[in-house]
Amino acid sequence: MDDRFKKIVKNRHEYAKAWKERTGGKVLGYYETYFPEELVYAAGMLPVRFLAEYEPDTVSAKWLYGACYPVKNMACQFLNGRYGYLDAIVTIEGCNWMYNCFEVMMNNSEIYNHYFLIPDYLNSPSSKNVVVSELKVFQKKLEEWTGNTITNESLDHAIDVYNTNRKLLRRMYELRRQYQTVILGSEAMSVVLASQIMDKAEMNIMLEEFIKELEDREPYEDRIRLMLIGSETFDTNLEEIVESVGGNIVIDELDNGSSYFLHEVIPQKDRFMAIAMRYLDMPHSALKDNNWRRRPQHIFELAEDYFVDGAIIAKQIYCHPHGTDNYIVWKTLRERMIPYHYFERDVTLPKEETKIRLEAFLNMIRPGLSRVQGWNKPINL
Repeated sequence: MDDRFKKIVKNRHEYAKAWKERTGGKVLGYYETYFPEELVYAAGMLPVRFLAEYEPDTVSAKWLYGACYPVKNMACQFLNGRYGYLDAIVTIEGCNWMYNCFEVMMNNSEIYNHYFLIPDYLNSPSSKNVVVSELKVFQKKLEEWTGNTITNESLDHAIDVYNTNRKLLRRMYELRRQYQTVILGSEAMSVVLASQIMDKAEMNIMLEEFIKELEDREPYEDRIRLMLIGSETFDTNLEEIVESVGGNIVIDELDNGSSYFLHEVIPQKDRFMAIAMRYLDMPHSALKDNNWRRRPQHIFELAEDYFVDGAIIAKQIYCHPHGTDNYIVWKTLRERMIPYHYFERDVTLPKEETKIRLEAFLNMIRPGLSRVQGWNKPINL
């Protein structure tokens, strides 16, 4: 198993500091999947996603009561100076807990900040025009603050770099569709998380090399194929526990997992409209899937495409968007007869308890008419 990307995620603060020292550029922190990174990259900045990790929390309770642990930890890291290298923070219209974290950071620093509106109704006829307007305002703010002009050429370059990254990540995910996969779920998630904190141009070079290595790698032994659904993740602990009991997460539907990269920017003359359409058309999260209900069908299609035997729904405690969306996800999985296991994640993931629960779930799948029994394996003609 390759752990180079996992190390980057673990040492992400050191990576950002080294990038800043090497390039002399500014670093911007963002919270949500719908954030238009291309515009920041075109301004010569490094956009990095806030990621949580477990550490003793000594400060966030004063500012955030009853929030989910990732948000509290993000605030904790910031207040303790771990994100001291940031030059700016930007939030979008999305999770209220994330916005509260944004306010805590604003109230405890003089860091440059900006609020970017993404409409709650992504498919409204006026949504694309709203996002284009927001992009133009954001462009002006970035140019005034950085002193860099965002040209059509710099936007085209940023779009090309980001689209290349998305193509490579999809290429890696396609290797997970094989019955005898050459990559485990924990490896894949480390790669996707690393791509959200690294310079995409540097990440693309590493990812090209990694995919070539995967294509020559001997496949892992046959395992029960699982899908991961639910709140955002910030580590690979759950995937590693699944692997320890004979399963493998072959696909996810997480905001900072597959949903982060599945859609590209389709180039057109109006660059801002192209960027706006990409973020409005990407897989809907529980935050934004509030009128047409596209998320359940997207989950089912991923489950079919990746031949899953079952699903794991992991919700962060206090994650209200996923809490209110779960009923229709459960309904969809039951109607399609896809076994699933649901649990809530707290500050830490209790390893032994989680292992026992997942082992019991896998034992329920093994005796049935699952892929492990061979009923739905493709026939080689």
